[in-house]
Amino acid sequence: MKKRPLTLITCIILFLTIAIAPVAAQRDSLAVVNGPWQTDTVNGLLLRQCQFSNKDCLGSNQFVCVLEIKPDDPYNLAFSYEPRRTPTSEHARRHNATAAINGSFFDMKEHHPICYLRIDGKEVGENTPQSVDPIHRKYYQYGSLALRRGRPIIFIPDSARMAERSLPDRNIMTAGPLLVYHGKLMPMRTDKTFVTYRHNRTAIGVRRDGTVLLVTLDGRMKQSEGMSLQDFQKLLRYLGCYDALNLDGGGSTTMYVKGYPHKGLVNHPTDNGRYDFEGERGVSNCILVLPRK
Repeated sequence: MKKRPLTLITCIILFLTIAIAPVAAQRDSLAVVNGPWQTDTVNGLLLRQCQFSNKDCLGSNQFVCVLEIKPDDPYNLAFSYEPRRTPTSEHARRHNATAAINGSFFDMKEHHPICYLRIDGKEVGENTPQSVDPIHRKYYQYGSLALRRGRPIIFIPDSARMAERSLPDRNIMTAGPLLVYHGKLMPMRTDKTFVTYRHNRTAIGVRRDGTVLLVTLDGRMKQSEGMSLQDFQKLLRYLGCYDALNLDGGGSTTMYVKGYPHKGLVNHPTDNGRYDFEGERGVSNCILVLPRK
């Protein structure tokens, strides 16, 4: 069978798609960078918040919070775990943390982590298996975070479900998907609503200079619609992430900073279905910011 040549209209569409994409990306990048960011210094850490209105952030309204921890800031990261679901702010208070975000995925009814979690050498969570393929991990378990001397290392784990057990690090948290890796956007699945629909999102990112970014994005409200993972990874790259890992999101998305108004809640957790500071969900594990000893 002979192949039909491309029609003129098809060629024009392809040309416009290729030509417009970089322009759109540049426009979105500038909108994020030049947005109406509010910047505060809290406990020596830089906290940036931005309410994007008029569909100014990748074509949508969004509320973004970014906590920056620079390499010379006197803070380290740590993981926390509670056998019963506990609000992120309470995780922070129990460990006298300066700040915290919710961590990786967990079972809402059974409370335990459903991704690998090791804290101070003790395994408290494992990668739950797929029903059809118990050997390999689920798609949201394909990113890992190790803490070395209190600093995060984001990496791609082996596909074997429990490969983390062979790693020497004392503190490991697995989540996913990996969003940005060595400056490149990672391919995203298109067959999962978890990926393609707009949701609240939480992530941890690292810039090339070693600055750590803890990022929350509110969602499911008119003030902040949330993002697909495809858009969220773009946002993280616009924020300067060289590596970035997606964490649990939705009603779990929470950022806490000690001494901040609203009992330390910085974003608007929506487990209560309202855009306020009262909807914090109990979670299994968190990433803490602790004063360096």
